[in-house]
Amino acid sequence: MSDDERSLAERAIARDSAAFALLYDRYVDKIYRYILYKVGSSTEAEDLTAQVFLKAWENIGSYHWTERPFAAWLYRIAHNLVVDHFRTRHVAAPIDDLSLEDDAALEDIVQQQLTNEMLRKTIARLTDDQQQVIILRFLEGYSTPEVARLIDKDEGAVRALQHRALDALQRMLRKEAKP
Repeated sequence: MSDDERSLAERAIARDSAAFALLYDRYVDKIYRYILYKVGSSTEAEDLTAQVFLKAWENIGSYHWTERPFAAWLYRIAHNLVVDHFRTRHVAAPIDDLSLEDDAALEDIVQQQLTNEMLRKTIARLTDDQQQVIILRFLEGYSTPEVARLIDKDEGAVRALQHRALDALQRMLRKEAKP
């Protein structure tokens, strides 16, 4: 990525906490959204996001700059923590803050939560690589070349994964929609 990011990463490796804080500020929201989409609970996503950056700081000395962006290392840590999270416990996605007085608004919130949960569960049925591409491309807004660098695949492979994932999602959602 940028020389600025490389400089920050190198300073962080040397235990410059200010440089690490800048990297944290740059990526915390993206890592949080990635984890939130995987686990479906804002509380769990906050905890896991904190763990990602704690692990990153603890292990920053083992990080080595490559052509892949620093974010790729963070996403790998996040992915591994999410896998561990699901290995150790089952988490139900709660509907947060349903104390609204307006029944129509409450119904809209519940419907949106159910739609999001159905989509999250459907995406969870994709392969790990397909999930990563869909989340990074459509939820995080990365371009195909950026996703390719993040997951260490060429652009053609990312496009193929995206195409297969979207086809699979379409088939699964159609099957779910049938009465």
